[in-house]
Amino acid sequence: MGSMIHPTAIIEDGAKIGADVRIGPFCTIGPEVELGDGCQLMSHVALAGKTKVGARTRIFPFASIGHIPQDLKYRGEASTLEIGSDCMIREGVTMNPGTEGGGLRTIIGDRCTFLAGSHVGHDTKVGNDCILSNNVMLAGHVTVGNFVIFGGGSAVIQFSRVGNHAFVGGMSGLENDLIPYGMAMGNRAHLAGLNIIGMRRRNFTREQIHDIRRAYRLLFADEGTLAERVEDVAGEFEDHPFVHEILDFIREGKDRSICTPKDPVSSAG
Repeated sequence: MGSMIHPTAIIEDGAKIGADVRIGPFCTIGPEVELGDGCQLMSHVALAGKTKVGARTRIFPFASIGHIPQDLKYRGEASTLEIGSDCMIREGVTMNPGTEGGGLRTIIGDRCTFLAGSHVGHDTKVGNDCILSNNVMLAGHVTVGNFVIFGGGSAVIQFSRVGNHAFVGGMSGLENDLIPYGMAMGNRAHLAGLNIIGMRRRNFTREQIHDIRRAYRLLFADEGTLAERVEDVAGEFEDHPFVHEILDFIREGKDRSICTPKDPVSSAG
């Protein structure tokens, strides 16, 4: 097919443009930007900085990608933004590169969807197959696993971790870490159960879901401390990789707070 570049687009010297790229009217592309094969920029897209966009990613009008981070400590240090393949970045999305205080890299995985008005802050890491609905805000230094869904208008505080297959409800404010497979809801979000619908959509078996649910009940029961319950569940589910994914997430957080239920969970059943 060959690349198609509208005559009103501005591509600065040094930019690397892959094969079969489509760049619409009034786009601006900085000198250190790299566009992979098959990328599409619809119109009025602004790409700046040391930004690399993976193959076949589509970016819609008025997205601002790779401009300097919104961090008052930023002093112009060279930093990068890396976006994976097959992503969809809708209107008005903003993504910032990293800072010296966070490793100088912001990283987005493959097959992610960023709906209109969503924001990815500096030094944030987003895994594969994630969905940020409209107006979702990820602060700086956030770490997001794979297959995570954020409902519209939700916000995540800096340095938070969100585990694989988790779900954050619309309008929720997440200020603590969210376990893999967990579901967080509320203005100051609490753990509201497991993302059962997400697991079913990704073909988890009934037995796997049952085991994760049983481990969840034991982890967030009211007997003993969380550290004690983690070790108890580890012993009972010794050969269950999905349960150990949750346990490893909790252990790796060390002294970080995690989202917990409003009320103790019954361990029966």
